[in-house]
Amino acid sequence: MDIKPLRYFLAIAQNASFTKAAEQLNLAQPAVSMAMKKLEQELGLTLIHRKERTITLTDEGQRLAYHAEKILQATDDALLEMSELKGLSKGEVRIGIPSMLGSYYFPPILMAFRHQHPNLSLTVVEGGTWQLQKMLENGELDLSVIVAENLPDNISTHRLLKEEMLVATAKDHPFSQQQNVTAEAFFNEELVMFKEGYFHRRIVNRLAHETNKKPKIGFETNLIPLIKSITRQGFGISTLLSMVIEPKDGLITRSFDPPIWLNLEIAWRKDGYLSQANRAFLDFLCQQADH
Repeated sequence: MDIKPLRYFLAIAQNASFTKAAEQLNLAQPAVSMAMKKLEQELGLTLIHRKERTITLTDEGQRLAYHAEKILQATDDALLEMSELKGLSKGEVRIGIPSMLGSYYFPPILMAFRHQHPNLSLTVVEGGTWQLQKMLENGELDLSVIVAENLPDNISTHRLLKEEMLVATAKDHPFSQQQNVTAEAFFNEELVMFKEGYFHRRIVNRLAHETNKKPKIGFETNLIPLIKSITRQGFGISTLLSMVIEPKDGLITRSFDPPIWLNLEIAWRKDGYLSQANRAFLDFLCQQADH
């Protein structure tokens, strides 16, 4: 089977549209439609439901999409490895980093790596850890920082750091008179939270479930300076990693009771090919974490 139609097929499945798939592939739409008809004829199966302007996959199409993703990822990995053996690698590292780490932990590491390897390019994608993990599994990222919990079997990891999630409040908040804060007391306050999908929010949601509490979320934002500003002015309280709190923020921090610690790890696909550039970055990052 020619794998090119599989790329067309996945593009259609991802876009739910022949037209958008053709635009993504930089092809004429009739060429994409013809390739799909030929693929269906070759397999003797209907892969796509075509109802007016609605495009969905049949059960057979869904099964093919599952296998096509693996086939194309393996093909791309093989081509990259062969290119490197011929010395044609572009030397690109694609890494996903949660916003808290991207702003406070990683900048000096990224700059130090670029200083050692000036010919390698770095592409940094910011997002929630769940989103980044899915992008890693789908081959959209080579490496990603994730919170180590409920990891699939196809992911390998190395410990980066262990960080405490702290309750953050204004200086005049009653919590400033306490040594620590229970989950029950935390959820009695109005909260300033990251949006869904970020590990910050997932930890809070899990804590709420464990304590049978419903969070009272007054503000949602992924902008850390805005979270700090709203909290400093007393319009709510939040929870942040200890690394992002600075004296100039004008905030009081307290541990949860009991304390909440997160294991942050660098992850990569077990079955994926790590290029020489990615291996160099992974080795550099692990050395920094182990010191």
